[in-house]
Amino acid sequence: MKTPNTSINNITQLKEGIRDGIPIGMGYFAVAFSLGIAAKKAGLSPFQGFLTSALINASAGEYAGFTVIAANAPYLEMVLITLIINARYFLMSCALSQKINPDTPLLHRLLLGHVITDEIFGISISRPDYLNPFYSYGAIIFASPCWATGTMLGIIAGSLLPGRIVSALSVALYGMFLAVIIPPSRKSKTIAVLVVVSFMLSFLLNYFASVSSIIENISDGTKTIILTVVISTAAAIIKPVKQEEDQNDA
Repeated sequence: MKTPNTSINNITQLKEGIRDGIPIGMGYFAVAFSLGIAAKKAGLSPFQGFLTSALINASAGEYAGFTVIAANAPYLEMVLITLIINARYFLMSCALSQKINPDTPLLHRLLLGHVITDEIFGISISRPDYLNPFYSYGAIIFASPCWATGTMLGIIAGSLLPGRIVSALSVALYGMFLAVIIPPSRKSKTIAVLVVVSFMLSFLLNYFASVSSIIENISDGTKTIILTVVISTAAAIIKPVKQEEDQNDA
C-alpha cells in the first residue's frame, strides 16, 4: 500500500466525504423516519429520539434498543442484544484498521470506529491507498444529522398523524430489514437458508410461548439474543467460511 499523498489535504478529503455522504444521508433519513415511529411506540420524546440516533449509528441495533425499552427490559438485556446485533462492526473496524496509516493517532482510530456504518465502511474501504480519516468524517457529517433528524421527525409524525397512518408507516421499517437480508441472500445460498431458518425458529419460539409458561416468561429481547447466538454458532460450525473465500471477499 502506498504512503499517503501529502498534496491532498484534509479539507479536500473532507469535501469528497461530504459529497459521497449526500446519497447515504438521504437514504438514512427515509429509514430513520420509520425508525422514529418505533421510537414513538417505545415512549421516546422527539429530543430523546434525536439524541439516540445522534449517538448510535446502527439501525438494527437502535431498533432492538427501542424494542427492549418498550418491553421495560433490564439494562443488561439491552446491552447484550445491542452488542450481539452490532457485532459485525467489530469485523468492519478490524478490516478498516488495515486501511489506515500505521502512524494514525489513537484519537482518529477511535473516531473512525465510532462513525462506522455499513455504508460508511463501504465507501471508506474502497478508497485508494491509505484512508484519510477526514474522508469518513465528511461522509458522516452529512449522513448523521439526516439520521438523527429523520428519527425525530418520525416521532413527531407518530404523535400527530392518525393511528392508521402511523401503523401504515411503521410497515416501512420492515423494508429496511428486507434491504439488509435480500442482497446477501441472493449471493449466498448459505445465508438464504439461515434467513429462512431464522424466520422458522422465531415463529416456533413465539408459538410455543403461548403454550409454555417457561418460554412465555422469556422477554422478546432475550429470545432474540438466544436465537442470534444459537443460529450464528450453528452456522459457523456447520458451514465455516474457508480462508480462500475470506481472502476473495476482501
